[in-house]
Amino acid sequence: MPNLKSSKKTVKTDKIQTAANVVYTSRVKNSIKKLEKCIKEKNKDTAGKELKTVIQNIDKCVSKGLMKKNTADRQKLRLNKKVKEM
Repeated sequence: MPNLKSSKKTVKTDKIQTAANVVYTSRVKNSIKKLEKCIKEKNKDTAGKELKTVIQNIDKCVSKGLMKKNTADRQKLRLNKKVKEM
């Protein structure tokens, strides 16, 4: 338990920021799952739309600093490749 006043405030703001970060990261994970489901069903139209939303969500995570740029680029590349191979 923090003793200093500033440390107590930091704990509060960390909780708020962690909750916000979880929203963005879970959004990315869920959109990737939706895209892979579309790929498995071989549905090209919805896969193309889902790919756009996945890329937007990944870029948002990178801009927030929740994901490294190289990791994001690698994920986007692999997902794009899967969609094109359909």
